[in-house]
Order: sequence, then C-alpha cells, then structure tokens
Amino acid sequence: MSFLVFFACGIAGGVLGGMGMGGGTVLIPLLTIFCGVEQSAAQGVNLLSFLPMSALAIGVHARSGLIVKNNLACIILPALVFSVLFSLLAAAIPSAALGKGFGVFLILLSFFQFREAFRGEKKKSAQKNFLKT
Repeated sequence: MSFLVFFACGIAGGVLGGMGMGGGTVLIPLLTIFCGVEQSAAQGVNLLSFLPMSALAIGVHARSGLIVKNNLACIILPALVFSVLFSLLAAAIPSAALGKGFGVFLILLSFFQFREAFRGEKKKSAQKNFLKT
C-alpha cells in the first residue's frame, strides 16, 4: 500500500481528532477500506494515534477556554475503567465481528447526528444550560 494513502488517512483522522470530533470514526474505516488493514489492527492504530493527538488537542482547547471542568472526573474515571474492560473484550473478539459492530455503531451514530441536525436550536440551549451547572 502506498505511503501517500496512509498519510492521507492520518491527515483525515488528525483533522477530525484535533477538532474533538473523534478522528477514529473516520480513521478506522479509512484504514480498513482503503488500506486493507484488519479491523482489530485498525482499532489498535487508532488508539495509539489518539494518545498524542488528544494530548495536543486538550492543550489547544484548554488555552481557548473550551473545556468545562465541572464534573470532569465523573466522566474521565468511568471512561478509563470501561476503556480497559472493553479493550480486553475487543482483543478476544474476531476482527470480522469487530468490523460489523463498528459498522452498526457508525450507522446509529449517523442516525442520531442527522436527527440532531434537524432538531434546531432547542437542544443547543438546553445543553448550554446544563454545562453552566
């Protein structure tokens, strides 16, 4: 596989990851579809690339005042615990099953994103009020 294809996949994942939109949502399908990488390996590469990407993005967002610090530990601690648990589970699942599960996740994510896009401003104002508490 061409270096340029992998490089382009890295750019796409980095752009979205840097904006806080989940670069892996794009990186994993790009690696599996265009680069022929197994699903489990693509998920591993995504996790490894996420570490430096997220560290840099957190710094940029924190300097910009975009990180709400209220109840941050309530989000981080369970996320860490379940990340470990489900990483162990994912290591035991065949790559084909991981791919199908990730595909279902993307379909559901797309559905909810489209629904939210057409809902309007009601939801945004409710979220702003929630973040202020």
